[in-house]
Amino acid sequence: MPMENDALHHKTKMEKKKAARDKIMAAKTETRGLVIVHTGKGKGKSTAAWGLAVRALGHGQRVGIVQFVKGKWETGERTIFEAFPDQCVIESYGEGFSWESQDLERDRAAASKAFDAALKLMNDDSISLVIMDEINIALRYGQLDVEDVVRRLAEKRKDLHVVLTGRNALKEIIEVADLVTEMTLIKHPFRSGVKAQVGIEF
Repeated sequence: MPMENDALHHKTKMEKKKAARDKIMAAKTETRGLVIVHTGKGKGKSTAAWGLAVRALGHGQRVGIVQFVKGKWETGERTIFEAFPDQCVIESYGEGFSWESQDLERDRAAASKAFDAALKLMNDDSISLVIMDEINIALRYGQLDVEDVVRRLAEKRKDLHVVLTGRNALKEIIEVADLVTEMTLIKHPFRSGVKAQVGIEF
């Protein structure tokens, strides 16, 4: 019977696939903190980082989040995380996007304060995950010294995960990272005249 042959063929194929997968997984034995980069022109970079924070909270871990561009905006994710003050620290140092402030020195000062706050969180042994939201934008516009940021990432403690978000991640950041995801823009409602909406953009 054709259906029986299909089922047998599928079972045999999946058995081989499982055996190969199990062999690969058995060889993965290292556990360590990762440097993770979310970049690209597509939507979802910060959202993906917030998702990792939720996962960490679900495992009882402490999370530190520093916003480099966005100020203390009223967003859904911020409201949720502020409900867990013992597990999550959120600090905002953003002065808005560079094209809004148009003041390089002010932007540099804000970025420097944000990075100092991130370093303090990175040095807190009780924190498992640090998110530097939109730091890639600060780096792209020369508000921070990329060599200093790379050095600090390379020197971080072994068990700490660090996430850097923002489009146009510099090659130096990509090189030091363990995991890099590029969000690709295919279609966005903003281009059709749809403004940012509650529950989707913030």
